[in-house]
Amino acid sequence: MAETDPGFIAAVEEARQGFNEGGVPIGACLVSKDGKILGRGHNMRVQKGSATLHGEISALENSGRLPASAYAGATMYTTLSPCDMCTGACIMYKVARVVIGENRSFVGGEEYLKQRGVEVVVLENQECMGLMKKFMEEKPQVWNEDIGEQ
Repeated sequence: MAETDPGFIAAVEEARQGFNEGGVPIGACLVSKDGKILGRGHNMRVQKGSATLHGEISALENSGRLPASAYAGATMYTTLSPCDMCTGACIMYKVARVVIGENRSFVGGEEYLKQRGVEVVVLENQECMGLMKKFMEEKPQVWNEDIGEQ
């Protein structure tokens, strides 16, 4: 069911946009516990020359400044397993659930999320895997930089 959720669809649209812009194709969407999209975004490290603008951080940034109650119980949809920074942001804002498009290209803080009581769902979505595979083949140096390998 999660693959047809509006939040996941938005995250995949964001990943496609990032890829088309020449950036890392990771999209994310934050959805409130009542199903309202609070913010969506994609990795903008390449496009904006940013050290920290990963997909999940972009979605949070685009959510704007909200009261803590807006984040509590929310779901973060992301096309790739969240890195340590994005994992920490989800925990800090008390996101209740993280739905991940795929974790074959990269496994981030999934176990830590679970330890902190966050529900983690991995979809193994074929489009997410295909976008990342193509990007990693075409721009391995950018991918390695993004995950802190270079």
